[in-house]
Amino acid sequence: MASPAIVTAPSVSQPPTLHQDADVESSTDATSSIDIEHVAVSDDPRQWSSARKTATLCIVSLATMVSASASNIQNPSNLLIEDNLHATSSQISWTLAAFLIIQGNFPLIWSAASEIKGRKPVYLVASVLFMVGSVALALCQSIEVMIGMRTVQAAGSCAVMAISAATLADIYDTHERGTTMGIFFAAPLLGPAIGPILGGSLSQAFNWRASFYFLLICEVVIFLSFLILFKDTYRRERSLTYCSALQRLLNSKEAIQSPNGSIMNGHESSKDQTQAKDIEKQVQMPNVTDGASVVTSTPGLDDVKLSFRDINPFPPCFLIVSRKNNLVILIANGLVFGFTYCLSYTCSRTLANTYGCSAFTIGLVLLCLGVGSIAGSVLSGRWSDRVLAKMTKANGGKWHAEMRLESSKLAMLWLPPFVIGYAWVCEKHVNIAVVCIMLVLIGFASIWMYTSTLAYLVDANPGRSCPAVATNSSFRGSLAFVSVLVAVPLQDALGDGGLYTAWAVVLVVMELLVLLVLHKGESWRRESEERELKSGN
Repeated sequence: MASPAIVTAPSVSQPPTLHQDADVESSTDATSSIDIEHVAVSDDPRQWSSARKTATLCIVSLATMVSASASNIQNPSNLLIEDNLHATSSQISWTLAAFLIIQGNFPLIWSAASEIKGRKPVYLVASVLFMVGSVALALCQSIEVMIGMRTVQAAGSCAVMAISAATLADIYDTHERGTTMGIFFAAPLLGPAIGPILGGSLSQAFNWRASFYFLLICEVVIFLSFLILFKDTYRRERSLTYCSALQRLLNSKEAIQSPNGSIMNGHESSKDQTQAKDIEKQVQMPNVTDGASVVTSTPGLDDVKLSFRDINPFPPCFLIVSRKNNLVILIANGLVFGFTYCLSYTCSRTLANTYGCSAFTIGLVLLCLGVGSIAGSVLSGRWSDRVLAKMTKANGGKWHAEMRLESSKLAMLWLPPFVIGYAWVCEKHVNIAVVCIMLVLIGFASIWMYTSTLAYLVDANPGRSCPAVATNSSFRGSLAFVSVLVAVPLQDALGDGGLYTAWAVVLVVMELLVLLVLHKGESWRRESEERELKSGN
């Protein structure tokens, strides 16, 4: 299918090279740089009807909920698995840790592929991989096979975790993203919330294998939804990754150009020269202003062939990490997720060993953490948009991405005290109802922080939202991997009181990192943008 190109009014004489306008502060700024997120495209996803946008939101939310539930659905059944497969506590820890490290880092591959081939093909391939892993887990007879198949399942589940936020960035504009992200993240938070109770119920009613059969059935439904109902939101013209691939293709054509001006690629006709020029127009897009552009067909764009360099995930992720504002926020997000997964895992052990709870009861208690997280996600998203709108108005209608972090301050005062409260409630074996209350409060405050910082990453990296989210997934998965591996030894050595008092200190450091970006992030980001423009990235 032919791709659209931009043809401008005759007044534009010297089109500048495409680069990133991260702030999109006003329409007047378009005269000097291009807003990549608003380049004219055919069938603009941002112009879709509310019904289609809502359907897209529902599909990716359902998929993310199932994928997220896969990470901890086995937690209430760990003792049953340990007994049935003759495993040790360390091996059980590896089933979760292996899942987390793959789920955190494999999105780098999915993200790069989605920036070339689109969102839908990646969703479909990943769903098949998830189903294969779920079947193998339901049938496995050894803990070694279980660890291996959990990595396969993680590789399939993580695609939707990485690309879904980029999908929403494709269809929702900046001023809508806080609310949308807040609603969307209720789904991946609902997954871990209901995962333990589903796993505990199924294990108690049947056996621990029933949890993985349940995931298989859910994933079949999701695969069919993506195949039949989902319409791809990806537009190549709005992807800096794809534009870079086009630029490399153009440069390679010029590099092998013969002295008489013909392109030595086996096609020396004037038609090929015209296509090369069309590609150049697409890569070096002119200024885009209202009423000055129209969409036409450019067959040359469809001649792009994938190479390893095109799908190599590391260059775009390196660009994300090379910005100091991104790096600091990525570390902060990783610390929050490391804490959350450590809490979920060690809480299951405490409830089983100290409180003597059944698998079903453990699921019910862990549901409290999910309930608090869902409430925090929805409310923080709306609050984030409200704060952003208020600050933009006070700033004369102009905004910058760091304004998004202002809303996170509300939760900063409460998260460390809530964690310390949970630490000593568990250490002193206080009534389980108090444990439930503390889990609700921790879930609410921690996800309030995370929603704001993730929305900031998307806002601060226009045209690179998918690599930004994938890099975030890598950081949080790696730190969660480490936290889960050391959780049991630290819990045994320090007890819940010592372990989570230490975590409260770590979370204070995390909050200081967010405040640092709030105050220094804008200047860091502008320095990075100037450096990237000079280097041609």
